[in-house]
Amino acid sequence: MLAFNIPDRDTLYQPVASIMARDFWEDRYAADIEAIIRLKKQHNAVILAHNYQTPEIFHCVADIRGDSLALARAAQNIDADIIFMAGVHFMAETAKLLNTEKKVLIPDVAAGCSLAEGITAENVRYLKQAYPGVPVVTYVNSTAAVKAESDICCTSGNARKVVESLNVPRVIMIPDEFLARNIQAETGIEMITWPAHCEVHERFTPQEIRQYRRMHPGVKVVAHPECPPEVVEAADYSGSTAQMITYIAEEKPEKVLLVTECSMSDNLAAEYPNTTFVRPCNLCPHMKRITLPAIRKSLENLEAEVVIPEALQERARLAVERMLRV
Repeated sequence: MLAFNIPDRDTLYQPVASIMARDFWEDRYAADIEAIIRLKKQHNAVILAHNYQTPEIFHCVADIRGDSLALARAAQNIDADIIFMAGVHFMAETAKLLNTEKKVLIPDVAAGCSLAEGITAENVRYLKQAYPGVPVVTYVNSTAAVKAESDICCTSGNARKVVESLNVPRVIMIPDEFLARNIQAETGIEMITWPAHCEVHERFTPQEIRQYRRMHPGVKVVAHPECPPEVVEAADYSGSTAQMITYIAEEKPEKVLLVTECSMSDNLAAEYPNTTFVRPCNLCPHMKRITLPAIRKSLENLEAEVVIPEALQERARLAVERMLRV
């Protein structure tokens, strides 16, 4: 392999300079960042990072960043031997579905999701039997086995577009009950729901929003649609993480409260220094299993590889590909 010179530390530190002290970054992160960059080059690997990853991952080692929809689209066009998911397990499965010939790694197979764990393929078959002929729209926060039982997938960013594309008065929308109820309020299309929730977003309340408004006059409140409908109603704007970024870029609020996972604010603070981010610090315990040392170890050992049973691959991939065509 040809010699590879990694960027100097000034360059590596620059993306987080506005939010992280240099000494702290040097002591905690620099050595792992340099090692990961070398390992990426050595193995022809590309790192995909979700918007909820911490800044030292999101800004310092990730090659492609975004919400689950952006990562799913990017996974289709990656020229690399290894796709490395700095995110939770269902995201790695989705990348594998769209890149069956590539090796897909995740640093911690226990990085799960309360939504994905909240419904099974058997549950979906029950719903289809109870509501024959009603199309099943499944949030990407689900396992490959659940996707395989579905007609089409969606993300929080394209859920309305996907549902409306079906041209039906009623859909089964799983597993996120709150997302389904929020989309029903937007579209008027009846949603048959399942009682699963995101363990981060379900904790937000309208009372909390009102308290933050009292504490921070003039703050703009931007809520994720995985939040309860009454929280979304109390917000100034609701959208996926990608749509939140667009809102901040276009509206340029002086002060904003992102009603979502806390690391989102940390990452955006580095990119939008003129906006003050009020942080209701609800952390996703699964996302926080992904750390620089875990990424380094995974790339050193080329583990853990994501494997999807062949019996599920074609049907699950079809549901994802239908979403990407909408």
